[in-house]
Parts: sequence; structure tokens; C-alpha cells
Amino acid sequence: MHFVFLLSVSMVFGAEKPNVLFIAIDDLNDWVGPLEGHPQVKTPNMDRLAAMGVTFTNAHCQSVLCNPSRTSLLTGVRPTTTGIYGLSPYYRKVPKLAGLKTIPELFRDQGYLTLGTGKIFHGSYALKAGGRDWDKVGPGATGAPFPKKKLVDTPAKHKLVDWGTFPHKDEDKGDYKIASWAVKRLEEMPEDKPFFLAAGIFLPHVPCYVTQKWMDMYPLETLKLPEVLENDRADTPRSSWWLHWKLPEPRLKFLKESNEWKNLVRSYLASITFADAQVGRILDALEESGHADNTIIVLWSDHGWHLGEKEITGKNTLWEPSTRVPLIFAGPGISKNATCAEAVELLDVFPTLCDLASLPKPDGLEGHTLIPQLRDVKTEREFPAISNHNPGNNSVRDERWRYILYMDGSEELYDMEKDPEEFENLAGRPEYEGEIQRLKKWIPEHQEPHAPNSSARILVYKDGRPIWEGKEIKPGDPIPEVEE
Repeated sequence: MHFVFLLSVSMVFGAEKPNVLFIAIDDLNDWVGPLEGHPQVKTPNMDRLAAMGVTFTNAHCQSVLCNPSRTSLLTGVRPTTTGIYGLSPYYRKVPKLAGLKTIPELFRDQGYLTLGTGKIFHGSYALKAGGRDWDKVGPGATGAPFPKKKLVDTPAKHKLVDWGTFPHKDEDKGDYKIASWAVKRLEEMPEDKPFFLAAGIFLPHVPCYVTQKWMDMYPLETLKLPEVLENDRADTPRSSWWLHWKLPEPRLKFLKESNEWKNLVRSYLASITFADAQVGRILDALEESGHADNTIIVLWSDHGWHLGEKEITGKNTLWEPSTRVPLIFAGPGISKNATCAEAVELLDVFPTLCDLASLPKPDGLEGHTLIPQLRDVKTEREFPAISNHNPGNNSVRDERWRYILYMDGSEELYDMEKDPEEFENLAGRPEYEGEIQRLKKWIPEHQEPHAPNSSARILVYKDGRPIWEGKEIKPGDPIPEVEE
């Protein structure tokens, strides 16, 4: 059966190997036109890409933090299997993981010219020529240029937690240079071998700095804010707070009191539109290169971002704003202008690209190919999407439900059809116990502890009591508004 399937894929593409254009966008939630996450967002180039292929409207990340999410997608293995949960370590620094093959490494081994620029792995990890992944590399990711001082005086003084506009030029921005490098490579791409070109866009990751041109697209007087519920956390377990405690992103309370909520939402939307413009420049170059008809395009984000929902900003939660991400495939043999509502995972990207390019799959991949959905978007899947944030905290999302189980055994359940904002936690109601048990079975039984030298602050439970970095948290202890 496996041989017949690979043969059928090869027949779709013919003898010529397809190229791959691999576009990652950092911290991008569902505020893009194809996902309709915000009614005012302007993403004409992602809209254009969606018309070229299949948009997965119910796609979710494996981790709600950059390094573990990208490690999972690029190696095809879950964080609960690798133990990579924090912003470090780089997985190849962990001896038992060093042999895991990445997507670009596999394509390189199979005769592809591999080129990478911007944020693909977290930070500068592996972005170097002559290593295992890339034949050629371009500029790395950066939020530069920066103003002389922060524009917003946030409770945490972290340099990157900032937003707004100041005098600078689009051409000086890191993402513009990343797109320019990708454009140049497409212009001079050799004809004698297939290519795998990866471009990682930094915005809308904080700092959300854009020039005035992009801010003007979102006038303050007509700007729509996310729908939030006062005291929305009243029916959520205390464990839900610990997931993002001590993080530098401000709470909704600060945004309201400082009159910064609209400014942040506006800056985030403007950053998305600027990032979308860079995607457009790369798509234009692909069209002009003559390679478009034989190139698979995949666009994805590593995780989402809250902008006031559940009373917070940032990621690091197991709710929809953190886990739902754009995922679009386009290219030869892929349906056009289609959407698929089945729950899928970023983990599915690796096996799908292998099948689209008729390449052998490494052993141990934990995702599932999306080929059936790329051919017919109504094809059902039996697998839900599983997201994680540190051992013991997991979410299961299918077409209708989201179930969350925290490390202390506390739970949440949301009916995403009737309650897409996740306002009402249904866990604990006897009539929903069957749904909980059905979804709970998908959570990995074994979850690796943190890999050595993990940067994550570790919350553990001992005899039912939470311990934060060795100090017991007593009942009633306040959760600080913000701490670094």
C-alpha cells in the first residue's frame, strides 16, 4: 500500500522533483484573512496564497512557545517526547536528540539545494551554512531597528515587550531584508537541482514596531478590540495562571489602565500587514522565477498570541488564541481555493512534505500526512490536535471541543461551536464526562521531563502542592500582576 501511494504522488508531479517554499511567521495568531480571526485585518497576500491552495482553519501548534514549537515541527516529534519545553536548549545540544533529522536536512540529503533566512529554528540555532541543514543562509531574525528608548512603559522593562511607531524606513527592517534575500535567491536559483527555500518572518512578534504607513491602515477611531468577558478566569483552575506567571507580557488590566489596549491591537494588526507584504514580495519573486508551477508552498506560524482574551497578552496558554495558527499549503496536486475544518497539527507538516516530494520519511515521525485533505478537504481525520506547555499540561482540540488537563489534575472543557471565545468552562458537569474521557485518551501517557539546561521555569506538584523553583506556593498566595 505504501509503495502504491508514493507512486500515485509521483504520477501527480511527474519525474521532476518539486521545489519547496517554506514560510514561517513568528507569533502570528488567527488574525489573518483566511482564518477570519479579526474582521479588520488586511492580509491580501495570505488571502492570495489561500486562493492558490488549501487553508486549514483548525490547525494548532504542539507547543505555545517558540523553541519547542519549532523543534517539534522541524523534527516531526512532540515536545513530550523530546523534553524540549523552554526557549533553550537547542535540541542538538541534547545528546540523545542530536540524531533527529530536520525537514531541511532531509531535503538536503535527498539532493535539494537548501537555503534558509530569518527565524526558522528558534533564534540563530542552526542558521549557518556548512551545517546539517543549509547550503546557503541569509540574515537572521531581528526586531531592529529600535527607537532610542521604549515607546511604552510596561510593568516589565523587557526591551522586546513594546509596540507602536517611530521614524524609520521599511527597507531598514529585519523582515524586509529577509524577504529581499529570499527574492534575490529566487532570481538566481540554479536550474540543475530542486530547491528548498525557507524564510522566517519575525513580525508580529514583539516589539510590534512599524512605520506610520502601516499604522494608518488601522484608524484608532474605528478599531475593533477582541471580545472579552469580565472575570473570565473565575471558572478556570489556578493552574491556568501558573503557565504564564512571571512572563513579561502585560495583563489586560495594565492595558486598560494605561490606555494602551487599542495601541497594542493596532500595532499588532499593522505588524501583520507589514509581514504579509513581505510574503507578497516572495510570492511575486517565485512567480517571476518560472518555478511557481513546480513549487510546493507551505506557510505556518509557530503559535498564536493573546491580545486581551482571558485577561492577558502573549502566548503560553492552552486556549485557542495561543494554539490556533495559520497553515496553508499550495502547489501542484493540491486543491485550490479550499478550506479544511478538520483538526490538524503542525506536527503533520513533516510527513506531508515528504509525501508531496516523494521522499522517504525518517523513523519516529509522530504527525500524520495531510495528503488526503489536500486532495479532498472534506476527508475526515481520526486524530485531534494536541498542544503542550511543560510536562503535564496538555490540550486536546478536535472539530468541536477543547479539553485541557493540567499537571495537578485540574481540567477545562469548552464547546467551541457554541462558545468559540471559551467563556464557559464545562469541566465538572456530569453530562460532559463522556466527552472528557474520550478526549483525555489522546494525551500522551509518557511525558519526558525537561531536557538538561532547560530555560523554562519549572512548576511541579509534590503531594498535591505546587512548588515553583523549589518554593512551595501556599493557598491564597497572590499571583503577581507581572514579574520578570
